[in-house]
Amino acid sequence: MELDKLKFSIVLTIFCAMTVLCAVAYDPLDPNGSINIKWDILSWTPDGYVAVVLMNNFQMYRQIMSPGWTLGWTWAKKEVIWSMVGAQATDQGDCSNFKGNIPHCCKRNPTVIDLLPGVPKTQQYSDCCKGGVLASWGQDPAAAVSSFQLSVGLSGTSNTTVALPQNFFLLGPGPGYTCSAATIVSPSVFFSSDGQRKTQAMMTWTVTCSYSQMLVSKNPSCCVSLSSFYNSKITPCPSCSCGCQNNENASCVMSKSRISSVVEASTSMLECTSHMCPIRVHWHVKANYKEYWRVKITVTNFNYRKNFTQWTLVAQHPNLNNVTRVYSFLYKSFMLFNTINDTAMFYGNKNKNDMLLEAGQNGNVQSEILLGKDMSRYTLEHGWGFPSRIYFNGDECMMPPPDSYPFLPNSAPFSPTASSTPAIFLVLILLALRCSLF
Repeated sequence: MELDKLKFSIVLTIFCAMTVLCAVAYDPLDPNGSINIKWDILSWTPDGYVAVVLMNNFQMYRQIMSPGWTLGWTWAKKEVIWSMVGAQATDQGDCSNFKGNIPHCCKRNPTVIDLLPGVPKTQQYSDCCKGGVLASWGQDPAAAVSSFQLSVGLSGTSNTTVALPQNFFLLGPGPGYTCSAATIVSPSVFFSSDGQRKTQAMMTWTVTCSYSQMLVSKNPSCCVSLSSFYNSKITPCPSCSCGCQNNENASCVMSKSRISSVVEASTSMLECTSHMCPIRVHWHVKANYKEYWRVKITVTNFNYRKNFTQWTLVAQHPNLNNVTRVYSFLYKSFMLFNTINDTAMFYGNKNKNDMLLEAGQNGNVQSEILLGKDMSRYTLEHGWGFPSRIYFNGDECMMPPPDSYPFLPNSAPFSPTASSTPAIFLVLILLALRCSLF
């Protein structure tokens, strides 16, 4: 038995190490998810060009919340930004060499942000002015787009003299994204409003930015707890899932009444818990009927200083291919690799529960889910009723170990050594093959 445990630990360690090395910016539940940036030159000017920059968030369940996106790059020459519509550079830089007309930004590495809602119409551009907030593509494709226009000078005035910007970076709103180099593609095509005339850009290049949770933090940002109607045991989030309490640095508070005594400048103030996660997702197997079974999901916010707007929750479970009804959340099924239908996204109803409020009495959202049974594989044994993965706002949550799941009375708890080791070896082989391709 001890040898089996040792073998399982070694396999699990190797698997985790290979995952870190090979899946830095790869999300198995959203393999094609990325933020794509397209730069279209619409016209030439005496010393440069006028371009439109379009950002599309093609991530199915990862949005960019307030305070919004930040986009930056490094000019290849000595370019300046004469003017912008729909966005602004955060720093003008040194423009002392210019007389008369002063550029909007003279920095060699400008940083650009979206404008806030309500700016004058003369400063607006299509799909701009949302404070940098981008919805996920799965939630609202129309709100997953942002764009702005800029006039660039000292850049060259033809396809052969223009040099592509370099070193693109994207904050959304914090770190996590890695951007590719700009790549010239076929010029974009545009149609008039009546569809009778077609025009095209003078030049187009694209940049792809991919997200990696490991670039944000070495620790998860959420955890999962489990319970069921058939067992009084509640499986809590693993201890120190997102970190451990540090009383010396006052990294958490025992109750809301103590918040006023904590430094006001802090942007994050968590309730003291054994898991120290800002978000906990609780999955409760509530009932078992003849043809259906019922699950209750509760998402709790332990951060006293942060609301989560347009939140998303993604779950992976084999029975999510047969969701009969979702009572309080909106729901969308994902078909992974065109064959696997075991993943679903849940999110709130607009102006009802699409905002997860700060920690406290109202700092949670919940819904029940009714699932139809497929009797050929339905079971409550070995933790089958619980999800294999949970994501909140695009970040994977820490799951409890399988041998701690609530189990049916008079049945042995799930043994990962007996049932998981062959499967993990198979996954390791497939992962090694994937690594060899890149």
